[in-house]
Amino acid sequence: MILKTESEIEIVGEAGDGAEAVALAREVAPDVVLMDVRMPVMDGIEATRQIVDGDNTPRVLVLTTFDLDEYVYEALRAGASGFLLKDAPENQLIAGILIVADGGSLFAPAVTRRLIERFAGSRRVAQPPALSELTPRELEVLGLVARGLSNAEIAETLVVSEHTVKTHVAHILQKLDLRDRVQAVVLAYEAGVVKPGMSGS
Repeated sequence: MILKTESEIEIVGEAGDGAEAVALAREVAPDVVLMDVRMPVMDGIEATRQIVDGDNTPRVLVLTTFDLDEYVYEALRAGASGFLLKDAPENQLIAGILIVADGGSLFAPAVTRRLIERFAGSRRVAQPPALSELTPRELEVLGLVARGLSNAEIAETLVVSEHTVKTHVAHILQKLDLRDRVQAVVLAYEAGVVKPGMSGS
């Protein structure tokens, strides 16, 4: 009902469970999928993983009743581009959809860092080989991204232009085959590039 009143948003399909969502996303190729985490047949985490598997796939925005919930963290690992609480104000929901549709990620940096710190420590993985392809400066930028700094804050920290930081971030995502900054943050914590408790300041 909320979305149908928005001229910038067109609803192209609705699914009752995760398996139906995967099939429907492949059929209608939406820009954004609003995903519930807990659903019958297939949960939202596996559905997210399948929907974002491939090129030019929809971006997924997870809706949840839980704030810092392990299910949300797993959805981020699966490739979700953001999450919102189901009781979020209408304007926040609409803005979130538009941000994600435009290629952005919907998280306050501090919330992202807090969420990932909470769960990444127990899920340490081996450093992916692609990390060795990063230059020392790119590795430094990845660490600052993982601590929740914006491009402007990273530019100020490294005394470079914001454009230079954007270029570094783009190279990092490309080399590591990541969808967006959120996946970069998850990888950085799980691979030990940064450790929980490190400050963004």
